[in-house]
Order: sequence, then structure tokens, then C-alpha cells
Amino acid sequence: DCFLNQIHSNHIVSGSRTQTERLIEADGIMSDEYNQNLWIYTADCMPILLADKNKRVVAALHCGRRGLEKNIIKILVQKFEKIGSSRKNLIVAIGPSISKKNYLVDNKTFNKFHKKINLKKLKNHENYFEKILNIRNLITPKKQAFIELDLRKYAHMQLLNEHIPEANIDISSLCTYESDIDFSSWRRSKTSSRQWSCICT
Repeated sequence: DCFLNQIHSNHIVSGSRTQTERLIEADGIMSDEYNQNLWIYTADCMPILLADKNKRVVAALHCGRRGLEKNIIKILVQKFEKIGSSRKNLIVAIGPSISKKNYLVDNKTFNKFHKKINLKKLKNHENYFEKILNIRNLITPKKQAFIELDLRKYAHMQLLNEHIPEANIDISSLCTYESDIDFSSWRRSKTSSRQWSCICT
């Protein structure tokens, strides 16, 4: 079994690197041997699981707003490419995470995300930020504005931008914030509990 000390970074390590007495600080694991179980824990961020269906190589990511800002998805796809994977053979599952309506951020956070995500390089952004900014300015005084941020949408766009086929991407609609029975949510209750996601070679 492969575990990490997750730190909201873009650092991705091989499964064998996690087999030490001390937990490695990273937010992604990529298999490098057979019979590895890769584990990621979340409590509002997205668990993202990837697999090359031909090479039988898999990976697991912990990805939230900061992971998107730091291009952890792009870095992982490049790692697959370095071992000879074809992007058309990568399949992706994004597990339960906080939904757009429940993830509200202030102006400063939103604008920082806007700059770091660099939508000019994303081909599928549909002027999303521009639309949100226009709506926000119409209905809410600037100092009081809180904006819904759709983490799943941006993960999806980053995957498409890396030429992962649309048909190869599955995104859960379940929201971790909304159900205190099924999921742990940091935003809802500041809990130390987490849900675990696993992918196996």
C-alpha cells in the first residue's frame, strides 16, 4: 500500500518511493511496480485517479484549488507520456468533491486563481471568468462579493487541454459538503476525518 503526507503541492512520486518509514510529502503517486495500491485522502478536494489501459500503469492525485493552480494534472500527464503512454489511452475518474455552489471564495482568492490558472492556455474555458465577473459586479457590492468556484470544471478543462479524450473522463456529481453521513468535509465542519480513494495495479 502506498500513502503520502499530502501538502497541496504539485509533487508526484513513484509508488516505490512511498515505501519508507517516514511519509513522503507529495500529492500524487504513480505506480512503478505491479501489485501496488495507491491511496489518496480528501475532505472536499478532488481525488483524481488515472490509468493507462494498455500499459497497466495507474496514478492517484489529491487536487484542490492549489493543485489546479500548480498544474498537477499537466505534470502527471507528462509523466505518463515520458513512459510511452498515449494520451488517448488514459482514462480518468474524478471522485466526490465539493460542488460549485458550496465552494465560495473571496475576490482576492478568485483573482489569484484567475491569474495562476492562465485561461489563455485553456482551449475550453468558454470565457467562464469573464461571465462570472460580470454577473458578480451586477448583483453584489465588490467588497462583499463571494464567488462560486467550480473545481471540477477546471480539472475537466485541464484534462481536455492535455488532449485526454472527453469519453475517457468520468466526473462524480456527489458533493462532499452536502452529506454529513456519506462524506467528510473540511469546509462544512473542519473535521479531521477523510475519505479514501484507491487505485490498484
